[in-house]
Amino acid sequence: MANGNGKKSKKKIIIFSIIGVVLVALVLLVILGTKKETIITVQTEKIQRRTITQIVSATGKIQPEIQVKINAEVSGEIIDLPVREGQRVRKGQLLVSIKPDQYRASVEQNEASVQMAQAGLAKAESEFKRTSELFAKKLVSEADMDVARANVQSSRAQAAQSAASLKQSRETFAKTTIYSPMDGVVSQLKSELGERVSGSTFTQGTEIMTIADLSRMEARVDVGENDVVMVSLSDTARIEVDSYPGRKFVGAVTQIANTAKSRGLGTQDEVTNFEVRILVKTPDDVRFRPGMSMTADIETETRNNALTVPIQSVTVRAPKKEEVKQDQPKEGEAQFAANSAKTKKKEEDKLEEVVFLVKDGTVVTATVKRGLSDDAYVEVTGQNLDGAEVVSGPFKAINRELENSSKVKVDNKSAKQTGSSATENK
Repeated sequence: MANGNGKKSKKKIIIFSIIGVVLVALVLLVILGTKKETIITVQTEKIQRRTITQIVSATGKIQPEIQVKINAEVSGEIIDLPVREGQRVRKGQLLVSIKPDQYRASVEQNEASVQMAQAGLAKAESEFKRTSELFAKKLVSEADMDVARANVQSSRAQAAQSAASLKQSRETFAKTTIYSPMDGVVSQLKSELGERVSGSTFTQGTEIMTIADLSRMEARVDVGENDVVMVSLSDTARIEVDSYPGRKFVGAVTQIANTAKSRGLGTQDEVTNFEVRILVKTPDDVRFRPGMSMTADIETETRNNALTVPIQSVTVRAPKKEEVKQDQPKEGEAQFAANSAKTKKKEEDKLEEVVFLVKDGTVVTATVKRGLSDDAYVEVTGQNLDGAEVVSGPFKAINRELENSSKVKVDNKSAKQTGSSATENK
């Protein structure tokens, strides 16, 4: 019995010893594991000086610089339409005729009214002359003289009114034939022969066609309210038209709208844009058509010998907090101290723009200030930047993982990889 109990005791001792060794090993692994450092794999570039051009990009349509909409100013049936869409026309060429019968009749009626008014005026003037002679001989009263004078004035007014009506009817009659106001092309034809159109002096009539000068085309783009302040007249623009892939056309800004165009007003999707017009230099082998889609890169400013880094290299971090010892506030100063603490917290919560510079396997944050930027690089100002090696990727490392004094491994050969970090033992 004693030997049996002894064997059991030895087994227990061995089991507990094994458990103890395992626990010690686990503790050692945990302790050693805490001594491992995360080394982040990054890509870098040398900070260099470049000529940088700031660009504002916008989309829009190609339109003629000058185009005129032809609207009916009288109502009636189109009886002559000697042009077709796409046809080139000259200034003064007949474009459309509207049935003139009722307007010709109005002219003839007013001509007759003018003749009657002139005859009435001649009769009144003759009567006034006769009455004046009799009045001089004291053969008629002053009242008769006044009546004769009033008849002349009335007849003159009626003659003037008839003449004005005749002038108006002739102008209306003339509007039944429409001539081209300019040299150009019928870029759009909306009405057909035999169709009825409506129009009046006071309202916009039926749109019949559009005449455009296709020799001078412009790009009309919508620029956001944050970017339009950077655009100036005569700024150079590089234009890509969807119908001519692989080609770029040069233009210059000729007009910037003063009034905004808003979409989705009062909603979360509200967008405020300003129309910018760019006169496009059209090569001889290119024929732009109104409404073609295009994209413009407007070069707003150029700076030579600018210190630049890749756009993705600039990120934001909270500024370094300096520990400052402060005395405990007295009871009466508690509220003031609390308010001061809140103000200080707001100031500390402000973010600053930084880049990460690589030196001896670690990164150091350098505060920078942005300047001009293009589609790849941004101008920066700061201390000890010229010629330094700056982290240019990956995106996750720059924006989340890196901090001041982080350990890094530079691997520019695998810059296209999307992985952001690797963990290795020191």
